Amino acid sequence: QVHLVESGGGLVQPGGSLRLSCAASGISFSIYAMGWYRQAPGKQRELVALITSGSSTNYADSVKGRFTISRDNAKNTLYLQMNSLKPEDTAVYYCRANRGGYDYWGQGTQVTVSS
Repeated sequence: QVHLVESGGGLVQPGGSLRLSCAASGISFSIYAMGWYRQAPGKQRELVALITSGSSTNYADSVKGRFTISRDNAKNTLYLQMNSLKPEDTAVYYCRANRGGYDYWGQGTQVTVSS
């Protein structure tokens, strides 16, 4: 059974930092493309960052230069380092594992940026 478990969310002031983690089990983690997505209240889920099995990365324009996605294949874990956080980054953040017709999502972790 596949499990993706996000952690690291919370309440942070504008300009602060958080590091999200996504622990994967039940899949051959290293061969999956992994991604972080987010969904704010009343909005559609959107892509934040992607990392391929070869560790190529891609970011949404809104987070470029502030967020960094990375993976540790030895630990089956995906990360998202978020710096210079803004109130508009407030959302539930989800990790996703994708490979061909195989597509899995975590349950999400709440990130709230507020003073």
